[in-house]
Amino acid sequence: MNPRWIRPWLLIVAMLLAASSQAAQTGVVVRSVKGDFAEVKERVLFAVEGRGLVVNYTAHIGAMLERTGKDIGRSRVIYRDAQLLEFCSAAVSRATMEADPRNIVFCPYSIAVYTLPTEAGKVYIAYRKPPAAGSDQSAQALRAVGKLLDDIADEALK
Repeated sequence: MNPRWIRPWLLIVAMLLAASSQAAQTGVVVRSVKGDFAEVKERVLFAVEGRGLVVNYTAHIGAMLERTGKDIGRSRVIYRDAQLLEFCSAAVSRATMEADPRNIVFCPYSIAVYTLPTEAGKVYIAYRKPPAAGSDQSAQALRAVGKLLDDIADEALK
């Protein structure tokens, strides 16, 4: 490779890497509050259930990583506590999939609640908002999913 092309090539590679790491975060909402993990998780549960929704599954991600890390020789503690709450809304999901059956990939919805070992007293809530894509009807339905997630997080963070 010609040495005068190395610098522009490296610049392009750096730009692509930056764009790809930013793209991985597209649609991800991360918010935090001072508090206790169990309390914040309970507030998320109440916010979900208060809308007539049911948590289908709770993934104990922090415990799983801790357990499997030992099995593969990895000892770094990533989370102090980390769980992901999975739920669905019959009305919102139906509208989303009636608009476009391919929207099935956005269901069920999930909200992660976690704490980091280096940030005592700070609890994070994170979730993925689907992109408002497809037909007008599909985009509108997907925005409703995002609003549902935002509203649940807003309530839990009060």
